[in-house]
Amino acid sequence: MTDTAANEPLDETGVNGRDPDHDPGDMLDTAYRAWLSEFTGGLSPAAAAQPLLDWAAHLAHAPGKQAQLMQLAADNWIRFGAYLVQGGDADKAPAAIDPKDRRFSHETWQAQPFHAMQQAFLLGQSWWDEATTGVRGVSASSEKAVNFAARQLLDAMSPANYLPSNPEILARTVESRGQNLRLGLQNYLEDLRYATLKERAPVSETYRVGETMAVTPGKVVFRNRLIELIQYEPATGAVHPEPVLIVPAWIMKYYILDLSPENSMIKYLTEQGFTVFAISWRNPDEDDADLGMDDYRVLGPMAALDQIGQLTGAERIHTVGYCLGGTLLSIAAAAMARDDDNRLASITLLAAQMDFTEAGELTLFINDGQVAFLEDMMWKTGYLDADQMAGAFQVLRSNDLIWSRVQHQYLMGERPQINDMMAWNADTTRMPYRMHSEYLRQMFLDNAFAAGKYKVDGRKVTPHDITAPIFAVGTETDHVAPWKSAYKTTVLTRSDVTFVLTNGGHNAGVVSEPGHRHRHYRVRDNLANEHELPPEEWEAAAERREGSWWPEWAAWLAARSGEQGPLPPLRPALCDAPGTYVMMR
Repeated sequence: MTDTAANEPLDETGVNGRDPDHDPGDMLDTAYRAWLSEFTGGLSPAAAAQPLLDWAAHLAHAPGKQAQLMQLAADNWIRFGAYLVQGGDADKAPAAIDPKDRRFSHETWQAQPFHAMQQAFLLGQSWWDEATTGVRGVSASSEKAVNFAARQLLDAMSPANYLPSNPEILARTVESRGQNLRLGLQNYLEDLRYATLKERAPVSETYRVGETMAVTPGKVVFRNRLIELIQYEPATGAVHPEPVLIVPAWIMKYYILDLSPENSMIKYLTEQGFTVFAISWRNPDEDDADLGMDDYRVLGPMAALDQIGQLTGAERIHTVGYCLGGTLLSIAAAAMARDDDNRLASITLLAAQMDFTEAGELTLFINDGQVAFLEDMMWKTGYLDADQMAGAFQVLRSNDLIWSRVQHQYLMGERPQINDMMAWNADTTRMPYRMHSEYLRQMFLDNAFAAGKYKVDGRKVTPHDITAPIFAVGTETDHVAPWKSAYKTTVLTRSDVTFVLTNGGHNAGVVSEPGHRHRHYRVRDNLANEHELPPEEWEAAAERREGSWWPEWAAWLAARSGEQGPLPPLRPALCDAPGTYVMMR
């Protein structure tokens, strides 16, 4: 199904134009890098060294920049010394704390000597930020990578991460007579055992798929090699004639949109009078190594659209794509528009991207060397394992996901209170070798879809082909699909686009049910024939509204749907929701 000639992905051997089974040299290189990846967490040493060498070489030949850095270091020492001489008064601190930095928020950091440790660290952090930026001749990508790497090393050295220099942990140790350290050691040994044996840590019995999560009533009405299609029971006496198809990312289990009954987007849609279908992706294994991007398009949304039309008789279907599912849906929509297939009533994109030129800090990990290293790593098993993916996402938010864990679980001795989203997050998935390699090369490296170079069935497709109305959602603190990248939907397509910017991150901003506390969003329509605003101007012009964005979306869908009428006929089902694929480990 994959048009290899069109998009120049992997050859039929699955190793990017080389066959390690027939070329001894290539086989040795691939096997070596696959072995090496086990010790580097999937990070290519060569790819990581390139930006460092670029920065170091240019800094070595920049005497002016070196002088500025020496002057800054001297100024920092003078300011820090004056602060100490004046008694370490917090009101006269030489370094300011970023309001988003929660490491030093506890009141005990105002006492000495801990406040001085904090200030020394923050001054050093600001010096390294200056040292890794503004070096003439360094490429923009190298500068971002080096600056990011410096921040990661500094985050590891923060005084908040260590018992002797963290006053909050010291106080807990005295209060509990060291029991926090005993419990922390126990937590660490448990996690070490799970990591060493490659076992999954147990999740709270409170959250179980099919029992307390993913419990919206429905039936699996279709199954192929890659998907199960779930049809959900209507929650109203009448429904709109246009069903809704949800295409989640294959990197996640679909029930992120059907967590608990009180925050299930799927349940909410059924209560608004829509017939809802959702794709549940099969968790691939070594037998699926050769499944590519086009296989996912054909066996995923295209197969689902065909089945929904047959099951309901609907001529028009609303579609929803989340994260990578939104990218795949956009490609499918562009190909349908090119081929005069007018079945799409609308497209909703949740934290999804069509253009990857500004795809956030995740792009720091993606270059030709890194992708080649990942291909060699996947060559051994035929897929990318969830644990191999998790490291990159954790590094993006190391303070929240790594060092906060060290502080609370290993030094404080606290295990977090599990909620439904945390339980879902622990239910990990894999990605097939070919598909993941094609996705990285064609989207991140070549930006082929936005550039009009991506081909489906041998012919180019582009976002400009899309004319169906779009409802696009970005989230303010998204580290995976930054909202300004998601906003590019308004300029790439020929559609009328309603863009929503909601608070929260990649998942929490989407799962933002009515009644969720402290939620707000901005919304503005961008008509296809209007001049598009830059994202900063759009943010200033868009109306801010309190609460969940879900009712806004439901009203938008209803306005593009027919009057509610009889329920669709019930068809024979393969099994009850949530199906069998979601249970695969």
